[in-house]
Amino acid sequence: MSKKKKRDKPTKGQGLKVVDLFSGCGGLSRGFVDAGYEVILGVDNDEKALETFRKNHNGARALSIDLFDKKAVEKIRNEVGGKADVIVAGPPCQGFSLTGTRKFDDERNRLYLSVIEVVNNLKPRAFLIENVPGIARLYGGTIKDEIIKRLGKSGYNVKMEILCAADYGVPQMRKRVFFVGLQKKYGEFVFPKPTHTPEKYVTCSDAISDLPSLDDELGAEENQYLIPAQTSYQKMMRKNSEKIYNHVATNHTDLVKSVISFVPEGGNYKDLPSGVGKSRKFNEAWTRYHRKKPSKTIDTGHRNHFHYQYNRIPTVRENARLQSFPDDFQFFGNRTEQNRQVGNAVPPILGYHIGRQIFSYLKKRNVGKK
Repeated sequence: MSKKKKRDKPTKGQGLKVVDLFSGCGGLSRGFVDAGYEVILGVDNDEKALETFRKNHNGARALSIDLFDKKAVEKIRNEVGGKADVIVAGPPCQGFSLTGTRKFDDERNRLYLSVIEVVNNLKPRAFLIENVPGIARLYGGTIKDEIIKRLGKSGYNVKMEILCAADYGVPQMRKRVFFVGLQKKYGEFVFPKPTHTPEKYVTCSDAISDLPSLDDELGAEENQYLIPAQTSYQKMMRKNSEKIYNHVATNHTDLVKSVISFVPEGGNYKDLPSGVGKSRKFNEAWTRYHRKKPSKTIDTGHRNHFHYQYNRIPTVRENARLQSFPDDFQFFGNRTEQNRQVGNAVPPILGYHIGRQIFSYLKKRNVGKK
C-alpha cells in the first residue's frame, strides 16, 4: 500500500506570518489560515469589519488606521515587530489619478503607494495584491505597469492574472485581478490551475439549498440546521459549525415581493412587465439567481439580487455561502455593515488556492528561516 501523501502546507512551527492590508472582514486572510498560514494582523479603518476580523482569525490583531496616513507604514511595522513573511492587500481603486502631472506618486494614489511602501519596509518573502479587473486597463494599463515595475525594482518577480472564483470551486462568477510577487530567489510564480470546469461549477443550489427558506418568517441571528447537508459543498461549509449565523430575511413590502415574483429564475429587470420596477433599470437590477448556475458577483449593496426560489434578497449567510465563507465565520455590525463586509471580501476558497500555490514556492528554500 502506498503511503498517503502529506498535505502540502505549513505544519506546526512552520506557519508563515501574514499581514492583511485593507483586510475588511478577512476573506482573503481566512483562505490563508485554511492553507496553513498564521495571520498576525489585519489593517483597515472599518471598525465593524475589524471586529469581524478579530473574532474569526485565531487571535490575530486588528489595527484601525487610515492608510492615507503617512505614518501608517511605521505603525504597521511597529505592530508586527518589523517582520512578516507574506503581505496580502486589497486596496480600493477609487480616487486613482494620473491626471495633471500624470505621476503615480500623486497623493490621490496614496492607498496603493502605502501597499508598496509596506512591502518595501517589511520585505516579505511574498505579497499578493487584489483588485477589480478594470485596474489592469485603467489609463491604458499604466497603473498595472507601474505596480509591476516598482515592486520588480524592489527585488520581486511579479506576475498578474485575472482569475474567476467559479473556476476554483466558489459558487460565484466573480472575476478579480491578482498581482503576486515572490522574492527573486523563489523563482517566478505561476498561478494555480483551475479546479473546476464550467460543467462542474458549484451552483447556487449546491451552496444554499440546505438553509432554512425563511419564506414565512424572518429568522434570527442564530438558527438551527433543519435538514442534513445536501451536497459536498454544504458539508464543507457546515464542518465546524453547529448553528447557522447571520441568516435573517429582509422584511419586504408586499409591493416589492410582487415585483420580485415577476422575475423568472435567472432573469432580471428586462423580464418585468412594462411600468413595473421602473425605478431600477440597470444591468444588475432585479436579478434573480439560477439554482443550476453560480451566482452573479456578490456586491455590497445587496438589494439588486434575489433568491432563485423565494421572493426576497439573499440573507447575509446565503451571500456568505456564495462567497465561500464557512458557517463558523460570524459577521458583526448591522445588516448593512454585514452585507458590505461580505461583498467587499475575497472568497476564502480562492484565497486558499492562491495561498497554497505561494507556499509551494516558499517551502523550497527553508521556510522556517530568514
